Amino acid sequence: MSVTDFTITDENVRLHHSIEKEKTVRHIGDFCSSYSVKKIQVGICLLLVELCERFTFFEVVCNMIPFCTIKLGYHNCQAAILNLCFIGTSVLTPVFVGWVTDVYLGRNKLVYICLFLHFLGTALLSVVAFPLEDFYLGTYHAVNNIPKTEQHTLFYVALLTICLGIGGVRAIVCPLGAFGLQEYGPQNTMSFFNWFYWLMNLNATIVFLGISYIQHSQAWALVLLIPFMSTLMALITLHMIYYNLIYQSEKRCSLLTSVGVLVSALKTCHLQYCPLGRDATSRLDHAEEKNGGCYSELHVEDTTFFLTLLPLFIFQLLYRMCIMQIPSGYYLQTMNSNLNLDGFLLPIAVMNAISILPLLILSPFLEYFSTCLFPSKRGGSFLSTCIIAGNLFAALSVMIAGFFEIHRKHFPPVEQPLSGKVLTVSSMPCFYLILQYVLLGVAETLVNPALSVISYRFVPSTVRGTSMNFLTLFNGFGCFTGALLVELVYLISEGNWFPNTLNKGNLESFFFFLASLTLLNVLGFWSVSQRYCNLNHFNAQNIRGSNLEETLLLHEKSLKFYGSIQEFSSSIDLWETAL
Repeated sequence: MSVTDFTITDENVRLHHSIEKEKTVRHIGDFCSSYSVKKIQVGICLLLVELCERFTFFEVVCNMIPFCTIKLGYHNCQAAILNLCFIGTSVLTPVFVGWVTDVYLGRNKLVYICLFLHFLGTALLSVVAFPLEDFYLGTYHAVNNIPKTEQHTLFYVALLTICLGIGGVRAIVCPLGAFGLQEYGPQNTMSFFNWFYWLMNLNATIVFLGISYIQHSQAWALVLLIPFMSTLMALITLHMIYYNLIYQSEKRCSLLTSVGVLVSALKTCHLQYCPLGRDATSRLDHAEEKNGGCYSELHVEDTTFFLTLLPLFIFQLLYRMCIMQIPSGYYLQTMNSNLNLDGFLLPIAVMNAISILPLLILSPFLEYFSTCLFPSKRGGSFLSTCIIAGNLFAALSVMIAGFFEIHRKHFPPVEQPLSGKVLTVSSMPCFYLILQYVLLGVAETLVNPALSVISYRFVPSTVRGTSMNFLTLFNGFGCFTGALLVELVYLISEGNWFPNTLNKGNLESFFFFLASLTLLNVLGFWSVSQRYCNLNHFNAQNIRGSNLEETLLLHEKSLKFYGSIQEFSSSIDLWETAL
């Protein structure tokens, strides 16, 4: 065989490899193109579903206190407690629905049930609760003559079914992982949460502006729009199910497993009366199978991380109680102020939109400050400082609300129409209250992203979803704790600190009391904040073999849908995730 033959053969081999490489590149390009299209489609569907779900939720929250106090004749205390309990239940139901999905029912079946419950609740709420006494359907005049007892019952049923429907949508259709959180490394987690909360609050601003228009218009818009938004949300969700666009999270250590580990450890070691075994290094190790318990070493180790985060979550309860003053004490204060602006009756929901403006404005600056100017200061100490500063802003907001409440009583009374009735309110313009709303918005801007980053990065990658569920759980507990505080203050002060008629009581005393508790809460968190300063050092010291392997694989990006896993390893732009 001649040398020429060798040369021809080598050229054929190179040509064959060149063709194969071109086919591979073309295949990868087609895959990336289809992946990008599907990702954009998922993002649009998620935003629309989130918009519809938030609209119905905030519509209930914004109209709850006026409806309960004016239409149903509830005391201010009762209306505030009911609103806080509704918010807290809506926050907790996603955790419950997620557990039911993993243990008992399939995802599709549970989505169908929750969508039906959500539509049923919005329909009941529109028909029996929020409309005015008389309304028109075409040329026919309909009168809402439902007895008060049945109206109360149907009202509670509607609220409960809406909460269950919201839980299914948030837990299955719009979980946090569906927005691409797993695609970011440890250094970009803060950026993700900054832009995530910015996007969610932009969504909420659109919702509140829409609600403001409805509150300014007649009741027929409310009757038609709430069930319509629920129906639109259901159609978009069914589209996502049909085309396999719903994110499918992996089953990890659940909340019940963590609680079970604690109970098993207590039973096995009989609290402090049982000495530690030779292989047990902590009380929780008694829950391991080798030490007489019924849980694996991995489950016990994951629970240990959650216990380390427990002080962080507990100290957020009082902060959450301050934030919950917007749909309770602040709403009552706004209702009893002058909403008339040159003949235009300002809707109460506008104040909610104003409270969101600081987040929309400050979040990009905070992201630029932490990313471009001081990228090395994004560790735990910076996050702890943000949480402490946010708590201080929340305390300042509640304190200013107390001073404005004193100031409001010195204005002469005027008559003001609200929800079809004429009320006697203070002539103090409601714009005086803008400062306290803005300060709470600044507090949310600082606290929410920082708290989420610590909750996410402080645990191994295998249990980060459960850690965020713990955070959600304590946010819900904060709402119920706020309702309990309102009830206790009302009973102890005999209605003076949370009066039925604001001009005849001292609501400012409640605000000052809450501000004092928040300042004490800041001192308590500051005393334990040092343990959350060095997140990387903590993970390096505490992550064992199996969890360390998960951490080393953190750079792998994957977006999971029904029946498929698509992996893509290029850098993802933050704005692409927002879309």
